[in-house]
Amino acid sequence: MTLSDLPALDATLNATAAVLLSIGWWRIRRGRVQQHRAFMLAAFCTSAAFLVSYLIYHAHVGSVRFAKHGIVRAVYFTVLLTHTVLATVIVPLVLISLVRGLKRQDARHRAIARWTMPLWLYVSITGVIVYVMLYQL
Repeated sequence: MTLSDLPALDATLNATAAVLLSIGWWRIRRGRVQQHRAFMLAAFCTSAAFLVSYLIYHAHVGSVRFAKHGIVRAVYFTVLLTHTVLATVIVPLVLISLVRGLKRQDARHRAIARWTMPLWLYVSITGVIVYVMLYQL
């Protein structure tokens, strides 16, 4: 694996996190607490691996310019802006949700997880979209 492979790895990790989050949410909706916990921990580890890979790549490469023009440029920067802002916001929300869930502070966990889950899912999905638009279009 080389440095140039990391963006594709990052997109794969983001997509995997989105799937794990979705399954984890589905499992808790059916009262499967242990399965929910396992999937959410897997999503957390996957997102943490993404963050490490992302930071390594951008520490070596810097920022990558979006070269397209027209409406696709406006769409890209709109997605990128919302993704970036929410990616910053989601970190403390995930950590708080994780700690509360692991401590079985169920009411407090639910109170924050109802915000964390959709935002985390959005960030994971838009991470894949940013990758596709930046590296595949």
